[in-house]
Amino acid sequence: MKSMTIAVAGKGGIGKTTLSAMMIRALIERGMAPLLAVDADPNSNLGEVVGIEADRSIGQLQAETLKQINDLPAGVPLGRHLEYELHQAVAEGEGLDLLVMGHGEGPGCYCAVNHILRKYLETLRSSYRVAVLDNEAGMEHLSRRVSSGIDVLLVVSEPSPIALRAAGRIHRMADDLELKIRRKALVLNGVTDGLSERAMEEAEKTDLEILGRVPFDPAVEALSLDGRPIGDLPAESPALGEVSRVLDEILVL
Repeated sequence: MKSMTIAVAGKGGIGKTTLSAMMIRALIERGMAPLLAVDADPNSNLGEVVGIEADRSIGQLQAETLKQINDLPAGVPLGRHLEYELHQAVAEGEGLDLLVMGHGEGPGCYCAVNHILRKYLETLRSSYRVAVLDNEAGMEHLSRRVSSGIDVLLVVSEPSPIALRAAGRIHRMADDLELKIRRKALVLNGVTDGLSERAMEEAEKTDLEILGRVPFDPAVEALSLDGRPIGDLPAESPALGEVSRVLDEILVL
């Protein structure tokens, strides 16, 4: 299959990072490695959930470049310098590489740096079979840093009216940003019973197909409370099983 990019978005606290990690695990178990995980949330914790430690973020790289821009070795183009540093920022794991976006540090701004970073991030993504992007709510970070070529956008929401209204706003924002997305869908997370009539109404208002209903799983909650990676989740986990079924739907693209 060709390279595929799956972006996961949702408001804070609804489990999108855990869902991203389960998706990453299921993809690796399907033999889809090498896989790239991009933690695009400034409150970065995807590495902890997948069991990889990243020593450096793109935000730090940007800040360092702004400080050193006038001291680069003679004859070394800025683009080549950034490409080298970008590859150094990739944390390697078993069948999985992790890139942490982080956030800008300091007051400086340099548009050429941002432009070159976007270019090389898109090139980097295309060298992997699958890239999974765990985004902050609102999609702004994605639009600034990894702005095109998304195959699937999964908007994650709890099955409550308030959370579903937030999912609808994220969907509309993605449309407003005119990102190149082939398919957008809703994934309900932490489902305990059937959706209430009110929740179903709000789900319909999002204008998103419901691609999955991930059940509440005590084993997932226990991992989070213990600070253990998703690799420790039992293979028979019902949540992991539903995420795998969602992948069945995605990978037919």
